[in-house]
Amino acid sequence: MGTSILTDIAKGMQYLSEIKDSVVAGFQWVTKEGVLCEKYMWGGCFGVHDVTLHTDAIHCGGGQNIPMAWCCLYASVLTAHPRLVEPIYLVEIQCPKQVAGGIYGVLNRKRGHVFEETQLAGTPMFVVEGLPACQ
Repeated sequence: MGTSILTDIAKGMQYLSEIKDSVVAGFQWVTKEGVLCEKYMWGGCFGVHDVTLHTDAIHCGGGQNIPMAWCCLYASVLTAHPRLVEPIYLVEIQCPKQVAGGIYGVLNRKRGHVFEETQLAGTPMFVVEGLPACQ
């Protein structure tokens, strides 16, 4: 799986280091559950630009900051138009030449793409390599 990144690009923010662990926990919560289908999210880059903390220290605990960070990051992903990625995998099929046409038919019905067909040297076997969609 890929990764997501959380960066601190705020300039001259006081007390930001005090809530860093809470923001990281909210970030991990969002990327673990994701916003679409509650699936693991990867490939995102989040930047913390500005933070305004409550003046009373009792309101700056993890119980308030983790959900706040989660809501902020969750909303930012939703406004960025997220999308689902279809899983694909590489398949290598060894078969006689007579059945290669059937393999092409199955891959085409499953929206797959054959990108290489080679014959094994000294044998009647063919190797078909393709990328089938996960169906």
